[in-house]
Amino acid sequence: MRLLIVTQKVDQNDPVLGFFHGWIEEFAKHCEQVTVIALGVGVYDFSKNVRVFSLGKEGGASHLTYTKRFYEYIWSERKNYDVVFVHMNQEYVLLGGILWKLIGKKITMWRNHASGDFLTSIVAILSDKIFCTSEYSYTARYKKTRIMPVGINTKLFLRDNTVARKGNSILFLGRISPVKNVEVFIEALNILDKEGVDFTASIYGDSPEKDKEYYKKMSSLAATLEKKGKIIFHGSVSNSQTPLLYNQHELFVNATQSGSFDKTILEAMACGCIVVASNESLKNILPESFLFDQGDAADLAAKLEFVMSLANEKKEDYEKKLRQYAVQHDITRLAEQLFSTFALL
Repeated sequence: MRLLIVTQKVDQNDPVLGFFHGWIEEFAKHCEQVTVIALGVGVYDFSKNVRVFSLGKEGGASHLTYTKRFYEYIWSERKNYDVVFVHMNQEYVLLGGILWKLIGKKITMWRNHASGDFLTSIVAILSDKIFCTSEYSYTARYKKTRIMPVGINTKLFLRDNTVARKGNSILFLGRISPVKNVEVFIEALNILDKEGVDFTASIYGDSPEKDKEYYKKMSSLAATLEKKGKIIFHGSVSNSQTPLLYNQHELFVNATQSGSFDKTILEAMACGCIVVASNESLKNILPESFLFDQGDAADLAAKLEFVMSLANEKKEDYEKKLRQYAVQHDITRLAEQLFSTFALL
């Protein structure tokens, strides 16, 4: 197998996309040759059968330069790959799809998002196979789509009993952006505080430039809790640092809408956190008492209060069950299923 991967970023220290470094490492075990084209490149360490090319975002290149380099790379490297795997950014299929078809390359696309448009439909036509992790993803509607494991490293994400875990401690991890519905989380904590519930909460993550105003609004919304020491905003951290955070907290909250099955949900489960979420993909995984209505802060507050009131023995039982489920989404299972599909193209 000779594989071309097109992705947004290759950087093992990136707080959002650092996990993809592990994907490339795992994929390389199944390939003779892996060629990676990334919009931006940072720190990486791969085996000899992986070659990485950057479109130049880290150096401030223009969009015209990105496009020019993209075509240069997919053409000059055409003899070094048979299958194309585009990760998340459908624009690359729109740009390269016709050329790849003309030169006989198989095109696959990983897209895991609740929304889409007519361009997504064009991408579906150009692609030989589409992958996502949720039946609520926009791309799940296509016949050529296959639901896949989320792809986490359960050897890295696991319960570490040497790390102290504080009772009633709650973690929120991700970009501080409207899509993450951070305001729902903070409003729920404000409700709990007014009801006299004892808890501590940590928010880890930064905002992209376009969402800086949203970050300020979230900070303002949490001002009272911050003064009381019940919530602390932290900056972003690399993916390799997050196992410690999961291990330090008893609960993990994810308020992202259904269709985007955040890998943080599975990472938290793998580390023994009890997950409280609104994602409908978890309906048959989490008890109803752990699932809150999307966008409903009062319901989230009620669910958090219920979970925190559980006996320790009951919490431990749930932690073990969630870990067992998370293991089904290990990166090795994802790679096996992906490459089984590639072999049939």
